[in-house]
Amino acid sequence: MNYRTEKDLLGELNVPADAYYGIHAQRAVVNFSLTGEKTAPALIKALAMVKKACCRANSDLGFLEQGITHAIEQACDRIIAGDFADQFPVDALQGGAGTSTNMNVNEVIANLAIESLGRGKGDYAMVHPLAHVNMHQSTNDTYPTALKVALIYGVRSLSAAIAGLQGAVQEKEKAFADIVKMGRTELQDAVPMTLGAEFSAYADALARDRWRTFKCEERLRFVNIGGTAVGTGLTAPQSYIFLVIEKLREITGLGLSRGENAVDQTANADCLVEVSAILKAHACTLIKMANDLRLSHYLGEIQLPPVQQGSSIMPGKINPVITEAAMQAGMKVIANDALVSDAITRSTGQIVEFLPLAAHALLGSIDLLTRTNSMVASHVAGITADSASCGAAIKKSPSIVTAFLPAIGYERAQELVREFHAANRSDFYTFLEEKLGKELVEKTLSAATLTALGYKLSEPMGIK
Repeated sequence: MNYRTEKDLLGELNVPADAYYGIHAQRAVVNFSLTGEKTAPALIKALAMVKKACCRANSDLGFLEQGITHAIEQACDRIIAGDFADQFPVDALQGGAGTSTNMNVNEVIANLAIESLGRGKGDYAMVHPLAHVNMHQSTNDTYPTALKVALIYGVRSLSAAIAGLQGAVQEKEKAFADIVKMGRTELQDAVPMTLGAEFSAYADALARDRWRTFKCEERLRFVNIGGTAVGTGLTAPQSYIFLVIEKLREITGLGLSRGENAVDQTANADCLVEVSAILKAHACTLIKMANDLRLSHYLGEIQLPPVQQGSSIMPGKINPVITEAAMQAGMKVIANDALVSDAITRSTGQIVEFLPLAAHALLGSIDLLTRTNSMVASHVAGITADSASCGAAIKKSPSIVTAFLPAIGYERAQELVREFHAANRSDFYTFLEEKLGKELVEKTLSAATLTALGYKLSEPMGIK
């Protein structure tokens, strides 16, 4: 392999000759051989947007000449488009509050710009990663700003994915509206309800998650770009500080706003803890719903679509693997929330030094949840109901007597259950028809009655 030699504060280092990154990224690759997972592509693209905004602001104020400006912007656009993804080798976890990722992006932009101007990689006298690409910036304002940009795009995509799952669940709510089944509490028969009503609970929980996720953008839109190292804007012209946020709004299309107190925005990241908690709340919804679905499948009330063979030793076994995968995804998000909380808690002074861990966890959770929602939505679309199985469970369960309390009272209901057990009967529904009459039983256990939100006092309630 051919190399070029670059210099920094610590001395010289060989960098692969064909690499667009430089000495800072190369040192980080050596220093941070940790997870094997690279900085999230979404964060890299967002950083390129930030760099493009800074370049435009500096150009408009006369700090960059037109040729260099065009070359830097063109390089940023190529990164934003997803090109050169292999040129960002730095591990997601790194010391320095994201400095290595910031420098990796600076170097790739610089070398792409240099090439477009007809010179060779590493000729930083023409376009320098720090003097030109990072002009009037610090990792401490570009990295947090880019993270918020990436997160806003992420929560928008996630909100749309949740809406897709919500829609799939609502379709089943309608389809199953007239199927009466046993409701269960404490894993025991409780009172009768409809399968549609059960799915309505999932749909409403998802609706709340969708709204909360969508509203995360409000928590994330205040950024500290222009604050440089500690939020005071030291070394940056005031005109640049006010202009760069305008440029970033234009480039991202997002309703970003410069934080009124950039020292606060640089030193504190409590908004990330709040967003992470909302992602965790959605993970809890997914786990609950997925677990319920596999339980209903086991009880025979619904049939989950068979998607793969379930066992290497049991030939006929098919497992509820999609629901199990969704539950594991939710567990991972819950674990990531703990990482975000810990990372932000350990911030000191005027910096959030463990932001790379929080970024990796948050962006990972958003991506995982987005994929999970899409996976589960496709699976839910294929769910079918077994009305016969639901009906059989209703017929044999003495718990359905609760529905008759307004008509017969508690004592009479308790007496009927004792009689049923004493007679060693197995079909409680038929038993009730014999004791109370077919008309009352059918009306009381109809889907319309069970979902009518109680009964009206003016209604005749049958016998006492």
